[in-house]
Amino acid sequence: MAEASTGDATAGNSPERAMESDSAELIFNDENNIDDMYLTFGVSGEEYGLGIAFVTEIVGMQKVMPVPDVPAFIKGVINLRCKVIPVMDVRRRFDMDEKPYTERTVIIVLDVSAVPIGLVVDNVSDVLEIPPSQIDPAPKFGSGRSHDSLIRGLGKSGDRVAVILDIRRLVGEGHGDAGEGASLQ
Repeated sequence: MAEASTGDATAGNSPERAMESDSAELIFNDENNIDDMYLTFGVSGEEYGLGIAFVTEIVGMQKVMPVPDVPAFIKGVINLRCKVIPVMDVRRRFDMDEKPYTERTVIIVLDVSAVPIGLVVDNVSDVLEIPPSQIDPAPKFGSGRSHDSLIRGLGKSGDRVAVILDIRRLVGEGHGDAGEGASLQ
C-alpha cells in the first residue's frame, strides 16, 4: 500500500512538472510570440502597453537637457552611455497635467526604426502576453482628439485591460512634423 501511494504521488507530480516545463518553454522560448508580448506601464493611474520588441531598456529618471524649438512633450535629451537620446514625456504627449517625478518614474528606451527615443512614464508594471485575439479595436472617441490615433487597441489579459499604443504614431506621426522632427531624424 505504501508503495502504491509513493508510486501514485511520484506519477502525479511528474506530468505536472512536465506541463509546467512545457508552458515555460512556450512562453519564454518561442521566438514567434514576441510580437504578442507587451511591456505595460502606468500613466495617471491607467495601464498602457507597448510592443516589447521596441524596448531596449528601462532606466531611472536622469538629468534631461532641454532642447529649444521642439514640441512641449519633448522634454529634451539624455546622455545614456555616450548616446544622445530624445526624451518624450508621455503625460504631456497625452495632454495630461504634469506631475512631479518620483522614485518610480522611469524612462523606457525604445528603438523605433533604428532610432532611439525615451518615454517618461509614471512606472512600469509587467510584461504581458496578449495575443491578437485578445485585443479589441481602438474605440472611436470622436474626431479632433489628437491621441485617438495613438491607440492601437485595448488588450485584455485576465482581469486587466491595457491600452495598447501604436508606437510609430506615438513617436513619429499624428502631430505633424513635431514628433518626427524631434525624435526620428
